[in-house]
Amino acid sequence: MGVKAMLPSYELGFYALVVTCAVLYSGSGIFEASRDSMNRKAFRDGIKPGWHYFGRKMDVADFEWMMWFTSFRNVIIFALSGHVLFGKVCSMTVPQHRAVMYMIYGVLAVLGSMGPVYLMIILSHCLVLYSVALAKQKWLCYVAGLCCLASFKVEPFGSWQSGFVTGAFDLQDVLFYGGCTFTIMRCMSFALESSKKEEGIYSIFDLLKYNFYLPFFFFGPVMTFDQFHAQVSTPELRRKDDEMKSIRVNALLHAGAIVAVDIFFHFFYILTLPSDLKFVNRLSDWSLAGLAYSNLVYDWVKAAVMFGVINTIARLDHLDPPQPPKCITMLYVFAETHFDRGINDWLCKYVYDHIGENHDNILKELVASISTFAITTLWLGPCEVVYIWSLFNCFGLNFELWVQKFFQLGPFARLEAKMSGAMSRRIRAAFGAVNFWAIILYNILALNSLEFALLVTKRLLVMGFPVSTLSIWFITYCGVQLIKERERILAIEEEEEKGDKAKVE
Repeated sequence: MGVKAMLPSYELGFYALVVTCAVLYSGSGIFEASRDSMNRKAFRDGIKPGWHYFGRKMDVADFEWMMWFTSFRNVIIFALSGHVLFGKVCSMTVPQHRAVMYMIYGVLAVLGSMGPVYLMIILSHCLVLYSVALAKQKWLCYVAGLCCLASFKVEPFGSWQSGFVTGAFDLQDVLFYGGCTFTIMRCMSFALESSKKEEGIYSIFDLLKYNFYLPFFFFGPVMTFDQFHAQVSTPELRRKDDEMKSIRVNALLHAGAIVAVDIFFHFFYILTLPSDLKFVNRLSDWSLAGLAYSNLVYDWVKAAVMFGVINTIARLDHLDPPQPPKCITMLYVFAETHFDRGINDWLCKYVYDHIGENHDNILKELVASISTFAITTLWLGPCEVVYIWSLFNCFGLNFELWVQKFFQLGPFARLEAKMSGAMSRRIRAAFGAVNFWAIILYNILALNSLEFALLVTKRLLVMGFPVSTLSIWFITYCGVQLIKERERILAIEEEEEKGDKAKVE
């Protein structure tokens, strides 16, 4: 049945009421647990004094968030502000050479922050993969690129290369591995796009301009070479109507989100609580479910803010970067689940869609998903938790297709055809609710720990059965129906826009 099946407004209102009450009830349990654990010795490292205005301590367990917006905030602001000012001057004076100017600023910033040896390591990998690109053989590009990536992700090769970089500051390891691994992904994109080029090959100068664009260099997102090259090669710089207004609004939203998250961490210790399983095990099933879900939502918020800040700067440079990830609250299928839109687009273009094609064949989908998660495992860094995470998510992605194919068989297809659109939507939402929690459970083991994921699974599916299990399933079903309603409205709006364009033409 189509996505446009409509439900009665009173039914949707009931679903919204149920979800709102459940969120408030679960949130109150987490708030009380955070208040009671504020001075707990086991949480001493994760809970530190925060803003004195609130008179409460703050959850500081997330290193990335603290690094970006507390510890190294001024350094990052200084570097990115310098890029914005430099880029503005270049766009006004020499717009046709702005990519070269971005590259020069990026090289100098990398040299100043990490030193000449690090720059030599980056350039050597660029040179190796550029040499491979000259052969115009895709398989060779994949092999060489993945070997270079493995040299940073697999020991002892990673430690051997990082040992050449002298100095010791808190951000060094993050910058080293971030810059190196994102460099490899960009170089692979360059090599694969060069292999598609019918005549000649892109120059190594094009590769350096692409790789040393500072906002993307250390932390991403990855923008494929074909998109970056086309956009920075545009001599005429024109903005869309109200684009600057949109950029300002996004910048204010991101600033507001940063403040909101910091305030949130003074009252809800969602990152520190899971570190003490004995304490967490005393929480109610509702609070435990809310804690697991809030961890996933927070990770999306963090990714959306971090990439959103970088994307705002890229848009000021007249680029159209990968968008922040789709809101995790609006997801109930594995095919759309990701936290880094850039890496997701890269994997889809060069691996998943390349092998799986239209994703309708079970065998091709299996090969495509295994290949995708194998590269993702290497990208994240091979270890036990990553292996388990990849295995479960790969299974979830394929299981969706298997279930879809199963229910497309004759008897089920005829049965659904006899149903009303609303009833079909209700049945699909019931399955979507199960999938929603599969996504949460499969991902919290990587975001928190395997032990916490097992505890949540045991409490919700075994010890909490049937009352907690069915109650949380029904609440999730209500949430999925609200997501489907939003999808229905967006689909209608999109169709109306297409109709208006067709009339104009």
